[in-house]
Amino acid sequence: MEVERLGEDSYLSQVVKLVEDAQASKSKTQNLANRAAAWLFYLAVAAGIATFSAWMVAGFGVDFSIVRMVTVMIIACPHALGLAIPLVNAVTTSKSAKEGLLIRNRTAFEDGRRIDVLVFDKTGTLTKGEFGITDTSLTDDEDDLTLAASLESYSEHPIAQGIYQAALDKGYKLSSPEDVDIIKGRGLTGTVQGKEVKVVSPGYMDENQLKIPDKEAFETWSDEGKTVVFVLIDDEVRGMIALADQIRDSAFEVVGELKKRHIEPVMLTGDNERVANWVAGQIGIERVFAEVLPHEKSEYVESLQQEGKRVGMTGDGINDAPALAQADLGIAIGTGTDVAIETADIVLVRSEPRDVLALIDLSRKTYRKMVQNLWWATGYNIVALPLAAGVLYGIGIILTPAVGAVLMSLSTIIVAINAQLLRNA
Repeated sequence: MEVERLGEDSYLSQVVKLVEDAQASKSKTQNLANRAAAWLFYLAVAAGIATFSAWMVAGFGVDFSIVRMVTVMIIACPHALGLAIPLVNAVTTSKSAKEGLLIRNRTAFEDGRRIDVLVFDKTGTLTKGEFGITDTSLTDDEDDLTLAASLESYSEHPIAQGIYQAALDKGYKLSSPEDVDIIKGRGLTGTVQGKEVKVVSPGYMDENQLKIPDKEAFETWSDEGKTVVFVLIDDEVRGMIALADQIRDSAFEVVGELKKRHIEPVMLTGDNERVANWVAGQIGIERVFAEVLPHEKSEYVESLQQEGKRVGMTGDGINDAPALAQADLGIAIGTGTDVAIETADIVLVRSEPRDVLALIDLSRKTYRKMVQNLWWATGYNIVALPLAAGVLYGIGIILTPAVGAVLMSLSTIIVAINAQLLRNA
């Protein structure tokens, strides 16, 4: 057993620290509310003095004037305004953490509601980073694939593991290979169930002048950016297997939902153009930047920003870190590198593209709650302050300090309840 991290370096401790940082960070909206609350304090003092002076001048005496002043200052107490944003932030931090969204930069999180473009790294984000079988052209699908997968179980190569896992998923009964030998740069050979089995590359076929059984299919799969291997049993070519990096099932849903929200999905990848275009075509992404060098990723993000777009970037690798930093909203996949996670504004604990949608929706709901609370906290004062000052005294409507205290407390309670409603939003 090997212990990789201790104490504060553990994954759980890092998650706790991220949540604490999120709770401690202040957004632009919260800073605005804090300034407004400070000004409301001065307004309360000024309004109280003005009310006292006005009633004294009107000849209502010291006692009556003091009661009016106290009522005004009670009503104008900035509790509700001061709590309007922190309460929403506290609920948001808790809700986001439960949903696997760790907020590192609250200002960027709030601005997430306004992004126009969401850039995805391909490998590990839209795809699983694991090879899977997409097409086969074999003489006998089950027997040939069973023999090939039995041989490939020997290897840890991603392509070999893709074939092996596909056979397991189909429930095929595999055998242990014997006398396995690596054909350097070309594939594997070995004995399975007494038969000589080879799984080899197109290069092996060319070098040994072996005929490709279905040239048209081979060219089509190759043009789509798939990796094609050939299965030989007792030196007889039994057919081909095409593999590709597996697209996450949720990627299709995410791209469609982003378009419904009027957010343009963009793919940014270092992979070759054919592979990138094939994956993008499958999931419905129109704009693709392929064969991008690591240091160029941030430049592509900047070029989108120069178009007047607010750009979000999702990635998981070291080479994604500069782009995450450049983007208006940097989103790191939790299983990614430490560099990417440290650079990002938001960390997705799970490698799940759907969480990007949850993030955007939560950003919009959070801002909506903030605005509602600010309107209530300020609107309440606009209505209650004149009543407390006694503008309707002439028609018999006047507020006592006790009633003012009740209204002030009620406004705070309403703001708190409204914030809590975000938990079920």
